Amino acid sequence: MPNPASSVAWDDFRLIKAIAEARSLPAAAELIGLNHSTVFRRLGQIEESIGTRLFERHRSGYVPTPAGEEMAALAERLETDIAGFTRRLAGREIQPAGELRVTTNDTLLVELVTPLFAAFMRQCPEIRLDVLLGNQALNLSKRDADVAIRATDNPPENLIGRRAARIGWALYGRSSDFPEAAAPAEATLRDRPWISLGDQFGAFKVVQHVQKTVAPEKVVYKINTVLGLTEAVEAGIGIGYLPCFIADKRPALRRLGPPQAGYAADLWLLTHPDLRQSPRVRLFLDFMAAELARLRPLMEGGPAGREDAEAPSPAGMA
Repeated sequence: MPNPASSVAWDDFRLIKAIAEARSLPAAAELIGLNHSTVFRRLGQIEESIGTRLFERHRSGYVPTPAGEEMAALAERLETDIAGFTRRLAGREIQPAGELRVTTNDTLLVELVTPLFAAFMRQCPEIRLDVLLGNQALNLSKRDADVAIRATDNPPENLIGRRAARIGWALYGRSSDFPEAAAPAEATLRDRPWISLGDQFGAFKVVQHVQKTVAPEKVVYKINTVLGLTEAVEAGIGIGYLPCFIADKRPALRRLGPPQAGYAADLWLLTHPDLRQSPRVRLFLDFMAAELARLRPLMEGGPAGREDAEAPSPAGMA
């Protein structure tokens, strides 16, 4: 008698896992790139072929039965094993060629690393970059990305990498609002309108400082992106703390005090241990570390960094 499970393919496991995670067919279809009717039809075929109901249909969504939970858990293990296998293969590649997936956030991409990516691709034309933007941590264990470029003081323990630089933060205002050569008195700054990252960034030391030292009614503008924060200060909405490598390049902004060491964050280049011997990954990490080291004065907010901010963009680096 044939085994009904023998007709279940890997794609069927992926589909069941997606439904179990999404709890609805439209959301599951979006996760795996199929249309709703295909997912509905294929689920019925799978349940018929194995002779077991995998989901209970409720108003609240699709709830996996014990068999559905077991199948979704097996799919998770298979996905992890397949990702581990592909990582190990990538780690054994001989030539630095092919696609490299890099994840970072919008601030670092726009204000720092795009010129470095361009220089890297000129030097290594056989490597193609697939850049994934997001502030959330992607799962490098599942090959969501090969390399992560992140500003953090607590990199994930399951990743390896190197600390490329320290990102300095200082207080800035619009230059036209502070024409005097002397630095303004700190007491006068407390009476001005302030701008801050939103409360969802409460783990940031610089956000905690503003919450503790600035009256709530003086914080007139909050935003959940550093790029938007910079634009708001430049527009004159208020004063606020900004990363020096962004603000020092903008003539319309003026530093109102020195960089605050307690608010700085490390910039990390991270990868999975299985990929550390991959020529593509190793070449990229070495290149980025060397170029970011050249930009450390700007990133850390030292006097030399302000001078470098007037220099040509690193887009011309070879």
